[in-house]
Amino acid sequence: MDNIAPRKEDLEPIEIASRDEISALQFHRMKRTLKHAYENSPFYRQRFDEHGVHPEELKTLADIAKFPFTTKKDLRDTYPFGMFAVPREQIIRVHGSSGTTGKPTVVGYTKNDIDIWANLVARCIRASGGRPGDMVHIAYGYGLFTGGLGAHYGAERLGCTVVPISGGMTERQVTLMTDFQPRIIMVTPSYMLSILDEFRRQGLDPRKSSLKVGIFGAEPWTNAMREEIQDAFDMHAVDIYGLSEVMGPGVANECVETKDGLHVWEDHFYPEIINPETGEVLPDGEMGELVFTTITKEGLPMIRYRTRDLTRLLPGTARSMRRIEKITGRSDDMIILRGVNVFPTQIEEQILKCDGLSPHFQIELSRSGRMDNMTVHVEAAMNAASAEARAASAKELAHHIKSVVGVSTRIEVRDPDSMVRSEGKAKRVVDNRPKQ
Repeated sequence: MDNIAPRKEDLEPIEIASRDEISALQFHRMKRTLKHAYENSPFYRQRFDEHGVHPEELKTLADIAKFPFTTKKDLRDTYPFGMFAVPREQIIRVHGSSGTTGKPTVVGYTKNDIDIWANLVARCIRASGGRPGDMVHIAYGYGLFTGGLGAHYGAERLGCTVVPISGGMTERQVTLMTDFQPRIIMVTPSYMLSILDEFRRQGLDPRKSSLKVGIFGAEPWTNAMREEIQDAFDMHAVDIYGLSEVMGPGVANECVETKDGLHVWEDHFYPEIINPETGEVLPDGEMGELVFTTITKEGLPMIRYRTRDLTRLLPGTARSMRRIEKITGRSDDMIILRGVNVFPTQIEEQILKCDGLSPHFQIELSRSGRMDNMTVHVEAAMNAASAEARAASAKELAHHIKSVVGVSTRIEVRDPDSMVRSEGKAKRVVDNRPKQ
């Protein structure tokens, strides 16, 4: 793979500013945001008053810990527009994510919010090795989901040519990639695996494709999957991070020259790591739950939003802004199986160690009596589909999971191409245990 890192002169000054400069900007913007939220959002005024805090009490950045957390439940409780901090008429776009209640959590953007979002996604694409004039194939879903339109506006802002194909129609995706010759693809990592399968089904060598950069987000993925994709396509695979409630894609991004964690764009978002059980703020370097305060958003400011993503804060490397370690789990997708904490990404990592298996899998949870059980449904690789090879692969995977993760699992190795392919976010866990 070529060295495609951006030149230093192409970076924005804030990306390589001193920590003192970044902190001073954060403090100024945080004070303004807290004041804006308190004066213009009845939700935040009531919440701050209930906790006995006022925006004027922010004397240092650390004082943000005095303010209450915001959660996804708050968005659901105030559905649809109860947390907006500007009149509804000033909201020029709404997005949303589906919820367990059947109603989406709704987020709104002013014209300035959309402008900042486009700038930040453009920054992400540049950090990933993109440049003006590149063709970008966007296979994130469009619509209420923030992925497609967020990537679209950012790519255009950088000066790229956009192919807004969205998800699905995998055969057509590969045809257009072959015909249009895009340099960059933006897509979920699980759907990239489906695209890889389609390349091979059509008898095409993915390493000869035009793709040089893949920008993958919207779901946790491992470094093992990065290596799988990079080797298959001979391209750089870079992680992008975001969530609808905070903005959408573009909150943080890896730099292609290091791929050592995602730099948080701290000129717009203030990160904290907390103990997910107690809410206590943890020092940089310790693992915990990621919390964000937006410091430039107008329409829907988020004060200490609990993401449920588990990671840790690390010093900057390729940029001055701090990094979050690659997120491979969420506190709400953690499986507790017979007292052991298990994340789907841990299972994925063990599958990728087995040559006889493809990376497509799903975890099924069930209960017999008082005992919880886990079954991993996974596909055999094309060259290892015999009954003997499948049995050997099942035994190998069960051993890896027991040795590394610490739980015993049942492995069901299915025929090649028999697992349902993801066209967006992969559904990794099916919980068939009785509801309590």
